Amino acid sequence: MGPDHLQTDPLSAAHRVLGATLSGPGVRAMIVEVEAYGGVPDGPWPDAAAHSYRGPTGRNRVMFGPPGHLYTYRSYGIHVCANVASGPAGTASAVLLRAAAVEDGLEAARARRGAQHADAALARGPGNLCSALGITLADNGLDLFDPAGPVTLTLREPVAATAVESGPRVGVSGAADRPWRLWLAGHPAVSAYKRSARAPAPGDSD
Repeated sequence: MGPDHLQTDPLSAAHRVLGATLSGPGVRAMIVEVEAYGGVPDGPWPDAAAHSYRGPTGRNRVMFGPPGHLYTYRSYGIHVCANVASGPAGTASAVLLRAAAVEDGLEAARARRGAQHADAALARGPGNLCSALGITLADNGLDLFDPAGPVTLTLREPVAATAVESGPRVGVSGAADRPWRLWLAGHPAVSAYKRSARAPAPGDSD
């Protein structure tokens, strides 16, 4: 399966990425939690929580590019987070990689994250995921479907709907109640839900 499978709406792309294999330097992991993000107000998927909402910039341009490329950014000035660009070229959308279960390279992941972390916690949370897999800001724009690249994504058949749960995205204040976070039901590597203190009261935001 290639990047053409991600040339779709954000939520469908998120379903595609969930359960996929992500490989970084010395580590391979299964993606167990994702969040879908749309784009500009006059686009097909307006999304006030998306980095692309106000239009393309030097920072977010990968979100407007062809599907299957890696969009990385620093969160709160500390953690590197990774997204997979989706949708057709020129239309912004992406899938945030929120959590993964390390399947190979546990020692490399533990060396990056610290020996005190349980296996299930090594790549739990978007910042920890990038740390465990060795993904950095320098990887921004990478083609995840280039087999020779340092970070690659291998799509699988979509996870059965009965094995997937959905709910609001974590820590966003805009479109805070939109159920665009997906995760593998009952998986120990899935992160905890935290609502942003700046979000409207539940039910007052999509």
